[in-house]
Amino acid sequence: MPQSSASPAQVTAAEISRIAGVTRATVSNWRRRHDDFPVPSGGTDSSPLYDLEAVRSWLASRGHTSAASPAEELRTTLRLHTHDGGGTPEDLLLLVLDAAGRSPEDLTAAVRLPDADLAARARLDAAAAADAVPAARPAARFEPADAPVLRALYACVRDEGGQAALAVLAERELEDSAASGAYQTPPPLAGLLARLIPGTPARVLDPACGSGTLLAAAARRGASELYGQDTLPVQARRSAVSLTLTAPEATVTVRAADSLRADAFPGLLADAVLSNPPFGDRDWGHDELAYDPRWAYGVPPRAEPELAWVQHALSHLTPGGHAALLLPPATAGRASGRRVRAELVRSGALRAVIALPPGASVPLHIGLHIWLLQRPEPGGPERKSVLFVDTATATPATAAGPGGTAVPARTRGGSRSAALDWDGLTARALNAWRAFTERPDTFEGEPGVARAVGVVDLLDDVVDLTPPRLVRASRAEVDPAKLSAEVDAARRSLVEAAKSLGRTAGQEGWSAAGATARPWRTATASDLTRGGALTLLRNLPDSVRSRAQAASGGTGGGGMPETRPVLTSSDVATGSGPSGDPMGLYDGTAPVIAVGDVLVRAVAGTDGPMARVADEADAGALLGPHVHLFRPDPARLDPWFLAGFLGAEENIAGASTGSTVLTVNPGRLRVPLLPLEEQRQYGKAFRHVHELRAEARRATRLAEETARLLAGGLTGGQLLPSRGPAGAAEPAKAGGRGGDSPH
Repeated sequence: MPQSSASPAQVTAAEISRIAGVTRATVSNWRRRHDDFPVPSGGTDSSPLYDLEAVRSWLASRGHTSAASPAEELRTTLRLHTHDGGGTPEDLLLLVLDAAGRSPEDLTAAVRLPDADLAARARLDAAAAADAVPAARPAARFEPADAPVLRALYACVRDEGGQAALAVLAERELEDSAASGAYQTPPPLAGLLARLIPGTPARVLDPACGSGTLLAAAARRGASELYGQDTLPVQARRSAVSLTLTAPEATVTVRAADSLRADAFPGLLADAVLSNPPFGDRDWGHDELAYDPRWAYGVPPRAEPELAWVQHALSHLTPGGHAALLLPPATAGRASGRRVRAELVRSGALRAVIALPPGASVPLHIGLHIWLLQRPEPGGPERKSVLFVDTATATPATAAGPGGTAVPARTRGGSRSAALDWDGLTARALNAWRAFTERPDTFEGEPGVARAVGVVDLLDDVVDLTPPRLVRASRAEVDPAKLSAEVDAARRSLVEAAKSLGRTAGQEGWSAAGATARPWRTATASDLTRGGALTLLRNLPDSVRSRAQAASGGTGGGGMPETRPVLTSSDVATGSGPSGDPMGLYDGTAPVIAVGDVLVRAVAGTDGPMARVADEADAGALLGPHVHLFRPDPARLDPWFLAGFLGAEENIAGASTGSTVLTVNPGRLRVPLLPLEEQRQYGKAFRHVHELRAEARRATRLAEETARLLAGGLTGGQLLPSRGPAGAAEPAKAGGRGGDSPH
């Protein structure tokens, strides 16, 4: 963290824009129009650097106080910290863990301490949490020179929670270590993997835990013992702190080492293993581990590290325990892994392979697979088949919601976009897996989506376990008349959707504003909140949530677990209804959505709209993670006007911070100051734009579904080509000539 140089702190133009809460264009205008704007003190002509204190003085002289979020302040302070302090990144992680359990008042008092007293306080706080972080020093070495970073960290934990501060620290340490390949498993995917494990496993292991997303999902499903290991020390430390914050009642044990070469838990038998192991690592230890006892199903070839992780997971399961691993599709069919795959199938250890659509996780252009495994039990039942599910081929009009009820699809994004139909995808995978586990010998499956294939049929010369190939083999079982009726229904729906889209797009009345764009006099959302025109709601920081949970006996404000659906960031992007799973995530502290609330996604850069207005279908749902809720005073702000401007591309860009992940600071979003009647005119227009986007998504979805049914029916033999105009040639009869060949 500390640097040896004592040179003045310098900032870029982008950092000035974040400090002032303005766009980059505004900073450029200041440089051109104000002669007293600080001159560059370093950098290059194309990328100048400015003295931080000079910039702050200039901004203060014009009434621009810092508009950066606490997390952004911490990020900037870490980068600019140039003093020879004694604290290390591990010390700061320990400090986050302790600070997350403190009250806001206590943290405010810490921020106000003199430098020497603050450093002494931080040393004591970090020491209190030393046992929870792998390879942490027993005593932190904070010094008065570390005071700016310590104040920024305490303020970030107080205002945004321990997880926000933890993410900034981990991001900074990963940059310093030049580590690559550290990707977080998307929360919806982590939740799916955790839900695929039958029952409620108490002891869960992730041997490649990264930031701990999968173990956190297991904790939300009731796991009480969490074991993690990761090759990168920064990821192991981050995971340990994050899991302790997320699941304070669970026993958390995380170690930093290579799980294949240096297993930190050699004697551990877990109820479940969840993992998203590294892909394609040829240097995984093939030669030195050639005689390892974990290879009960065959020595993994050098080119098959994924099969080493599969067997590592099985070796850590109790008999009958389950594992869910996220693997690249090549693992299912590469010739080099055929022998190991055959033994996994023959022994009954492989229970299912589920194909995901591209975009489900990094790498986004590849459709990854979920392998579900179960360690064979001595004397257990014979396993005669393996389940294969292709979640990318089916796009049902409805998806299972909480409790198995049907939820209308409304409008959904394409399966290959970053905003996937997670509720439908999850329902297809879970429904097929649960039905298969209940009656594996009589499972009927769903043509084109799910199929149980006999072990004998899989043990050929290839042992190809690719779900799309095996699921397609069942399409010949589809009844031609039933498929024809389904195609006709889909086609009629598509025609109606196309007409509706045409009517919506055909509305006239848009006109040019004039020779130049209309100028806006704006206020930030923070200004509107202070003035009472707007209320900003979000999920409480984890430290506050933990205290609320403890005060209510661990089950929420009402003493009962939540059962209401959760509106997620993906729902905002795709236009779907609330699809999140409330189990274990909420404890009476999550805001409840009302009609007219404006919902804004907290992470920018993915497909789909950034904002929408809550309607009757959303009312009563809980606010999910990574979503900001703006509740306008209807006497002062029109909700559709507010949503249109809050979600504008330039507005989101100006309020976003971060490098690989752009996080939206809600208080920095700007809104034009217009009379209410004029707001309503804009609101009506923005609502029309919303309806146009929804109709376009609906038409696209129906077009894709109709095309899929037609193509599948033609290639599967259930449908015949259209005969076209009268007098066109009839299809050749079976057993007859196929027509004269042209001469």
